Amino acid sequence: MTRRQLVGTSWKMNFTTGEARQYLRALLPLVRDLHSRDLFVLPPFTSLWVAREELAGTAIAWGAQDVHESLSGAHTGDISAPMLVDLGCRYVEVGHSERRRDHGERDPHIALKVATAIGCGLEVILCVGESCPMPTPMARSMVLRHLGAILGGRKPQDLDRVVVAYEPAWAIGAGARPAAVDHVSAIHLAVRNWLGGRGSSDPRVIYGGSVGPESCADLLVQPGVDGLFVGRAALDPGEFARIAHAGVEPTGQPAAASQSVAT
Repeated sequence: MTRRQLVGTSWKMNFTTGEARQYLRALLPLVRDLHSRDLFVLPPFTSLWVAREELAGTAIAWGAQDVHESLSGAHTGDISAPMLVDLGCRYVEVGHSERRRDHGERDPHIALKVATAIGCGLEVILCVGESCPMPTPMARSMVLRHLGAILGGRKPQDLDRVVVAYEPAWAIGAGARPAAVDHVSAIHLAVRNWLGGRGSSDPRVIYGGSVGPESCADLLVQPGVDGLFVGRAALDPGEFARIAHAGVEPTGQPAAASQSVAT
């Protein structure tokens, strides 16, 4: 069957609350006709309330860029999963390479965040990927090791609340280029098989890493690619809308070419 693809963006540390409101009001009419894909945005913590106000009742979900592994307590500057749930968040991102680089996060710590988020009813966007370019078999082994360390032992119903975002760190940032489509497809299919082999009924694997209007259409038709996780290109709502519509007919339904996505 053809699954619904998921296209989303993290704004990272961009946009004041006023800018966030302006962005969302510009985006909504641009994607109102898109009925065949699921969309999400991950604003900074300070703008989650704006997302709740502007996106409530729309088809666009919102979420946060991080979460603490504890439900409450003496953790100055951190945000808990119940706080995110209270703001209407559906998703929370964990494990991004910038969190690993800037905050020293490692797989055991990320695993605790995943467990807490799932326990509070959130869906997790789990970022995994190799740190430098390497042959596909080596990258595949590294990604699967990360998955084993973070998700190993989780129940099948928990895995169904995880979206894996394959984001090779070397493909992230200004001047970087997306990974080759055959490499991406191979990693995604391996992740799908890993999740399915552990009982997940609907594995979802999306790609992030220098996604732009020029590369998105080719990525979206690759076997195993269930969607895209867009960074800096999506800071322009018009560009994000273009990416969200890639390969979709004017009716808002997938074009014939995009129906080749494997399950």
